[in-house]
Amino acid sequence: MELIQQNPDINAYLAASETIDHEHPLVREVSDRLADDHPGAYSYAEAAFVYVRDTIPHSMDSGDPRVTWRASDVLEQRTGICYAKSFAYAALLRARGIPAAFCYQRLTEDDGSDPVIHGLVAVLLPGESAWARQDARGNKPGVDARFSLGEERLAWPVRPELGELDHPELYAEPHPAVLAALKAAPDRSHLDRTLPTEL
Repeated sequence: MELIQQNPDINAYLAASETIDHEHPLVREVSDRLADDHPGAYSYAEAAFVYVRDTIPHSMDSGDPRVTWRASDVLEQRTGICYAKSFAYAALLRARGIPAAFCYQRLTEDDGSDPVIHGLVAVLLPGESAWARQDARGNKPGVDARFSLGEERLAWPVRPELGELDHPELYAEPHPAVLAALKAAPDRSHLDRTLPTEL
C-alpha cells in the first residue's frame, strides 16, 4: 500500500499542538533520557516505540478507566488507548526532529461485526525515502507488534474479506473524529461505546 502524505510540507509532521505537546517539560525529559541511552535517529525511534508500547499500558487491556488525549498526559498518567499512545509516540519522535504522522486502520471482530478505527504512527527517518507505519498499542497474547522499517510488524494486519482496511492517508494531526471521541469521553466505558467506526 502506498501511503499518502496529506500535507506536502514535511514541517507539518514536526509541529507541536495542544495534543502533540512535544515542548512540554515531561515530554522533553523522557525524550532526553531516551536519546542519551539511544543515540542516533533509528536507535532513538525504536527505543521510543518500545517505551510507549511496553511501559504505558493500553487502558482496555489494563482496565484503567481514565481517558487521556494529550501526549504529556499519556506519559504522566501512564495510560491510554491506541490513539493516545500514538500521540505520545509521535510527540517523542517530533521532540527529536523526526517526522511523525497519524494513520489508521478499520478493524472488526472475527465475524466482521463491530468495526472500529485503530490508530497507528508512521515515521520518516533521516535517509529513508518512505514512511514506515508502527503500532505502539502494546502487546498481549496474540499480539506481537514490533518496530520495523521493512516488513510491517503491526498488531493486526487487515482482513479485507471482513471489511477491514488500511487507510493510506498520513495526517499531520490526529483525525478530528478520533480526537473528538477522546475529548468527549468522561471515562473509558463511555469511550468504548463512542469510538469512531469510520473516518
